[in-house]
Amino acid sequence: MTDAYIYDAIRTPRGRGRKDGSLHEVTALRLSAVVLDALSARNGLDGGAGIEDVIWGNATQVGEQGGCLARSAVLASGLDERIPGLSINRFCASGLEAVNLAANQVRAGAGRAYIAGGVEMMGRVAMGSDGAAIAVDPSLAMKSYFVPQGISADIIATEYGFTRDDVDALAVESQRRAAAAWAAGRFDGSVIAVKDLNGLTILDRDEYMRPETDMQTLGALKPSFKEMGEVMPGFDQVALMKYPHLERIEHVHHAGNSSGIVDGAAGVLIGNAEFGRANGLKPRAKIRASAKIGTDPTIMLTGPVPATEKILREAGMQISDIDLFEVNEAFAAVVLRFMQAFEVGPEVVNVNGGAIALGHPLGATGAIILGTLLDEMERTDKEVGLATLCVASGMGAATIIERV
Repeated sequence: MTDAYIYDAIRTPRGRGRKDGSLHEVTALRLSAVVLDALSARNGLDGGAGIEDVIWGNATQVGEQGGCLARSAVLASGLDERIPGLSINRFCASGLEAVNLAANQVRAGAGRAYIAGGVEMMGRVAMGSDGAAIAVDPSLAMKSYFVPQGISADIIATEYGFTRDDVDALAVESQRRAAAAWAAGRFDGSVIAVKDLNGLTILDRDEYMRPETDMQTLGALKPSFKEMGEVMPGFDQVALMKYPHLERIEHVHHAGNSSGIVDGAAGVLIGNAEFGRANGLKPRAKIRASAKIGTDPTIMLTGPVPATEKILREAGMQISDIDLFEVNEAFAAVVLRFMQAFEVGPEVVNVNGGAIALGHPLGATGAIILGTLLDEMERTDKEVGLATLCVASGMGAATIIERV
């Protein structure tokens, strides 16, 4: 097997995913092309020279985000038209799965280099607008005891004993860490400005952050999923049929301790050693292992735990071998459960904030957190890091990287 290396990782800023968001007028196609061109230019790859394929994730593959967006993005960019494109969908883990697929192709000798990542323009293409069968087909929804993700997050909090104060405290800390990271310039080397056709900057900084957030602010918010859970016939009844040992579902999540709806894109340049030598590039990290797993589709969001258990087992490693973690903050309880399960402290998890503060552009987030992880490993001289995400309908994905 050939080693697969990360040579570069970049992302756009995350814009608010609504009509007044700075990136609202930018299509997924154009934002994807911006990332492809930036990766090519930063690494001196004329027309993407040496790139075998572009593997691109997005979760809502409909309308302007449909039709093999990866190939369309290649044609819209300055990359050579002979480079194909593959669009993939593993919901929230699409961007990370694109990286894992590319790395495994390199390992197997199917090409020297790939660009992998993803995009989601949540303000333009609404989450769920593709009509996922698990949510809309009764034959599957009833069989799988389907509930919306917010209910699933509240089930995790109930099952594992996380209080409203617990989830709110994590959210406040995410906001504080994200603001501190921006103030310290920790994202400067990876975030590329998005410009209009005249070369004027549209956005060069994440705009979803609310650094003034405190416990009092969050305490005033009503639980977002209480009504849909409790009003008859509510989703709580569905969940309690699946988990009869729970007396009731404690509703603790709201907009302030859940991931933000945003627009954004990210890309990672992956290749073997020969590709680096041919282009005068120094690898930043080796992709040591990757894993994916299916989990309980009702509680749905616990995937980071079994995915991490699987990747550690297959890599012959222990949790103590990992120096830093990026666990996507889809909801606060997801991260709290991860830290509880592995007995890891907040000082090594999401140290620059996460999706609660910065937003979660579904198809891009996996590539974003991998790049954030690598940047922080370099900044703090750490050797091994793990990125993981929960995934809709009950899945998990994880990647371990090692600096070289």
